[in-house]
Amino acid sequence: MAEILRFLDLLRVSTLQVLRHRRRYLGVILAIAFGTCGLILVLTVGRDVKLNLNQDLELLGGATRMRVSFEPEPGNSRIPTPRWFRRQTIDAVRNIPGVLDVSVILMKSGPSVSNVKDRAHLFMLNGVDGEFWSVNSFLPHHGEFFGVDAVNKRLRVCVLGSELAKTIFGSEDVVGRTLPIDGDLYYVTGVLGGIGVGDWTQSAFIPFTTAQDRIKGFVFPDQMHVRCRTWEDVAPVAAAIPKIFQSLQRGDNVRLLVAWEMLKRVQKVAWWMEIFIYLAIVATLVLGGMGIWNGMMATVQARTREIGLKKAIGAEDSDILVQFLGEALFLSLGSAIIGIALGSGAIQIVSRILKSSPSEDLFVLSVGLSVIFSLLLGLGAGFAPSMLASRMEVVSALRYE
Repeated sequence: MAEILRFLDLLRVSTLQVLRHRRRYLGVILAIAFGTCGLILVLTVGRDVKLNLNQDLELLGGATRMRVSFEPEPGNSRIPTPRWFRRQTIDAVRNIPGVLDVSVILMKSGPSVSNVKDRAHLFMLNGVDGEFWSVNSFLPHHGEFFGVDAVNKRLRVCVLGSELAKTIFGSEDVVGRTLPIDGDLYYVTGVLGGIGVGDWTQSAFIPFTTAQDRIKGFVFPDQMHVRCRTWEDVAPVAAAIPKIFQSLQRGDNVRLLVAWEMLKRVQKVAWWMEIFIYLAIVATLVLGGMGIWNGMMATVQARTREIGLKKAIGAEDSDILVQFLGEALFLSLGSAIIGIALGSGAIQIVSRILKSSPSEDLFVLSVGLSVIFSLLLGLGAGFAPSMLASRMEVVSALRYE
């Protein structure tokens, strides 16, 4: 019991010494606190940030999107092959781990016609679902896109590509107007344009259910766009899709188009960014450890006579070692606790910005790793100064000026 009280008394003295000289250690405390905060933030919300980047940036969106379609039918083929995606196949692809969303498209084999101001306009017409816009990272240039509700209700609404709108109406400002398509009138809800749209600006889009009901030649979806959660999921998803087609419908006539070159560039940039972030965090923590070492060495030198007096009245080498090592540990662990508090607040802010909820288990794990790392940092940085203090000779220490 006496040994325990003695140990606790030494820790109390160590804590008081750190608090008394807190200004000396201010830089060390800030370095370790911010390093710990960064480590917790990266470990906890790193995947959410990556997912948000994939959703918001067109470059990354293109890299995480793949297209599934059918190979052209051979001219001498006598046995017809399926030219559409079955419902169970679409559901199976949607349930692949790493798939964020799936959009199916009905592409008309021939052009559609629209008569406006006694002039016939020919263009490509596509039947799409409500997920088509988000899967392809499209944003409305004017108005708004129709969604799942319009698809379920089989509404006669359409979205025009910006170039097609200018060709037919002479302007992109066509939201609210009606457009005759193959004999039916459609209400224009929005205009598609901007960066990354490509040739879609020359096309028109209607709900695929409406296309099946009213447009001749539309029966089943014959093209599929698959959006992965992150660039790390692209390769596993691309490997899983052919297996699904082989098991659920004939897969030898299916073509999978993936932007592998773009994906490699994105992964390379992301890898270097992650390395830079982790190196910055480690460097900050190492600088904090060096600060502890320098501060403790200065403390040992400044308190040489105190060490000699303690030894002269009966303090053992282990007592001196425990006291100074306790100061280093308290300094490191106290800084880490401040960093944990900062990290918790930063996670709340980032989560609101990203509109996500990070895993509590991941946060607890990151806090645990931070505490362990701070303890190791305190032990490593404080061991040499503590050993130096514990091995001082009493006479030399008492004579030190």
